[in-house]
Amino acid sequence: MNLRLLFLLFVLVSSPLFAQQSTVFDNLGLQSTILKKEKKFGLYLPAGYETSNRRYPVVYLLHGGGDDQTGWIQFGEMQRIVDKGIQEGTIAPMIIVMPDAEMTYYLNNREGKYQFEDFFIKELIPHIEKNYRCLPRKEYRAVAGLSMGGFGSLLYALHHPDMFAACAAMSAAVRTDEEINALTHPEFLRRYRTALGEVKEGEKRISDYWNQNSILYLMQQLPEERKKDVRFYLDCGDDDFLYKGNATLHILMRDRNVPHEYRVRNGGHTWEYWRTGLPDALAFISQSFHR
Repeated sequence: MNLRLLFLLFVLVSSPLFAQQSTVFDNLGLQSTILKKEKKFGLYLPAGYETSNRRYPVVYLLHGGGDDQTGWIQFGEMQRIVDKGIQEGTIAPMIIVMPDAEMTYYLNNREGKYQFEDFFIKELIPHIEKNYRCLPRKEYRAVAGLSMGGFGSLLYALHHPDMFAACAAMSAAVRTDEEINALTHPEFLRRYRTALGEVKEGEKRISDYWNQNSILYLMQQLPEERKKDVRFYLDCGDDDFLYKGNATLHILMRDRNVPHEYRVRNGGHTWEYWRTGLPDALAFISQSFHR
């Protein structure tokens, strides 16, 4: 074989067309004993996963209200964004899991009828760590999400600080007690019916159950010795209708000296905002994996 042919072969093999590709699944299933049904989840495996024995950190990337396990893949274009970040070295090679949470707000039901948080912690995470090459330790596990999923990521980081190294919440659906009480009854039920059941009009909304799952209440009660257990990243657009809860959370964390990063960029409650925010959110999480 002459040198020219060898050179052409080298160029072809080195071409991006021949490079290893990441893999995305958008309809995987897990039979849940806790929820008594099959639960769907999406999965991102980084380039090289299929051809190596390497183990990877895991990020649980949570969707917003009205979406499912395909949201981040279809509308968030996460595969393209993550591939680019890994190639450029700003995002660590990682496995990303995107569960379908329906409209649960990632909460356990008040009456014990549909315990999504229990499913997530006791079934989903063990399933992922049993069936995929993960680094199954807190320092290599993180949670992130948008809107309802931003609420869920903060909830899990505060409820289970021994499970996660970092949390990145974008446009998190965090509401003050005043905002919760100001929601119309149909709107309140649309958002929280799965967790709370059929709350009657006029029934007290700020209850012990609510406080046990309120991000602002949990952050207010966070013990001094746990303030640095999880690295927090908040990002909410200047035109987002959830600005008040996110700003209140930032102020509370500043006043209580809870370390965190807080970003306010131009934009609203849109996929454009979340697509442009995902690189920095995952870069923040990646710093935890590199520590």
